[in-house]
Amino acid sequence: MTTAMQAADFIALEDKHGAHNYHPLPVVLAKGEGVFVWDVAGKKYYDFLSAYSAVNQGHCHPKIVQALTAQAKTLTLTSRAFYNDILGRYEAYMTNYFGFDKILPMNTGAEAVETAIKLTRKWAYEKKGIPENEAQIIVCENNFHGRTTTVISFSNDPDARKNFGPYTPGFIKVAYNDIDALKAAFDNNANIAGFLVEPIQGEAGVFVPDDNYLSQAKALCEANDALFIADEVQTGIARTGRLLAVDHENIKPDVLILGKALSGGAYPVSAVLANDAIMMVIKPGQHGSTFGGNPMAAAVAMAALDVVKDEKLAENAQYLGELFRKEIAAFTASNKWVKEVRGKGLLNAILINDTEDSTTAWDICLKLRDNGLLAKPTHGNIIRFAPPLVINEAQLKDCIAIIKKTLEEF
Repeated sequence: MTTAMQAADFIALEDKHGAHNYHPLPVVLAKGEGVFVWDVAGKKYYDFLSAYSAVNQGHCHPKIVQALTAQAKTLTLTSRAFYNDILGRYEAYMTNYFGFDKILPMNTGAEAVETAIKLTRKWAYEKKGIPENEAQIIVCENNFHGRTTTVISFSNDPDARKNFGPYTPGFIKVAYNDIDALKAAFDNNANIAGFLVEPIQGEAGVFVPDDNYLSQAKALCEANDALFIADEVQTGIARTGRLLAVDHENIKPDVLILGKALSGGAYPVSAVLANDAIMMVIKPGQHGSTFGGNPMAAAVAMAALDVVKDEKLAENAQYLGELFRKEIAAFTASNKWVKEVRGKGLLNAILINDTEDSTTAWDICLKLRDNGLLAKPTHGNIIRFAPPLVINEAQLKDCIAIIKKTLEEF
């Protein structure tokens, strides 16, 4: 597999036999290691998307791969019909790692969000005393929590919503990063069960809220006996320079949602964590998953989190993220294509100086690809930059040089 024509063949296969629910950048990858990926022709690239922050620990991290293969040779799945010898160890590991009483293991981020919604509603009826079927959960405009029927019901992305109705009720949308709007929602609605929020809105274009927004939101939840639900599927696991993005404001969610990098990208693993007063409303038969908490997922997740701690990935993300934004911000002062750089840790984005319906950001990403760096636009005119957290300073500076060169030549 060494010719460009073979790459076209792979793309044609997907186009013919797969549903057209994605629009990938035209590059066909065949190998990954650390911060690098290689295409079918053998060309090497920096990965600056990290599978939407699922590969924080780098591609094919040897410790994670070893855990995966060792467990795959021993026991892969029992379902939850029986106990197994690793799930309990994983649950103890996770609750100690993140500081909660209980974990409910699932597979994908969207499943974990759905789990958190169900958990919040059940808690509201059985603990808070909200009349059944009247619980409301506050969410933010421009959110991204997945694409299930319930989640798209409170999305305002027309692509996600149009022609998928009827929609699920029970949600109140407020402006993101607007504490007054959140307060008004609490003041005007008596049956608020919780507030579901991304600490940084990643898919919307890496929108970082004002300092103290999250802590003020948490205080409002406490004052109104409502649950603060943090969707850290993309922002968690060291991506923003702390273990969790909420750690920047030293707050603890009532319900924590994790996914993506929980496995280092090696296997679908997600989780919802909460303390007993919340989690114990779920009884046998009321929620579950055949694969949730399977032995392979448990082994992989523990190895993935060991890597985060042992290799100090949060600290690396914090240091290199500051370097990245400083360098790119200085560059943008003299470049007509970039209006703004924003982010936290190694979750960053540049706002391209063109309209959302233009192809400029896409075309820039094609040029970045040609120059050896893979990134992808979101919302038309925003390019997200999120390399694996194992990247070192020399590699990051090389990538900054590629980005500058591409924008200067564009």
